Amino acid sequence: MTFDDIFKSSFLEKAAEFSVLDVAIAMLLSFAIGLFIFYVYKRTFAGVMYSASFGVSIMAMTLITTLIILAVTSNIVLSLGMVGALSIVRFRTAVKEPLDIAFLFWAISAGIVVGAGLIPLAVIGSIFIGIILFVFVNKKSSDTPYIVVLNLDNDKAENDCMDIIKEKTKKSLIKAKTVSKNGIELTVEVRLLDMSAKLLNELLTIKGVNNACLVSYNGEYTA
Repeated sequence: MTFDDIFKSSFLEKAAEFSVLDVAIAMLLSFAIGLFIFYVYKRTFAGVMYSASFGVSIMAMTLITTLIILAVTSNIVLSLGMVGALSIVRFRTAVKEPLDIAFLFWAISAGIVVGAGLIPLAVIGSIFIGIILFVFVNKKSSDTPYIVVLNLDNDKAENDCMDIIKEKTKKSLIKAKTVSKNGIELTVEVRLLDMSAKLLNELLTIKGVNNACLVSYNGEYTA
């Protein structure tokens, strides 16, 4: 092997095979799509604690995935080595919101598609996914379940409260009942006819009702 052969087999020769313009276009487009995903995530976030770093990570993940796919598609041998290298990577960060997983897969998929050169698919697909998320995530349900907690003195107060609850709600279901020497604690799941809390005011007018509490409930947490 001569001195010239060493330089011919170096990575400098491989670097000449890349088109700087193609790489720049792919990375800029990936950045734009990642920024769009970040915007959708920020506007549709419905959790308790918003994490700006997670949103930036989504945008960065789109760029990184595009960079990896650009490298993989240029060399078959490199693609096999890349699969082995990435197989040892483990992520241990807990995903708090189930919807965050969808944004992670969206960012990775967009990066893969852009890196593969399927630009129309990346743009149209991202816009379609963004519209779907805007429509369904921001959709407010008018049939929100609520929990009514009542502290009562006797059975008569309980019967009177249940009569009003059945009359003023779409649906009601007793979830729990606790009887003690101090009185009765009744927990009822209800679907309100409207989004107002006038039901509590009417319940408090009943003789034997000490206090009433209305809690929003979605099956996962109370707010």
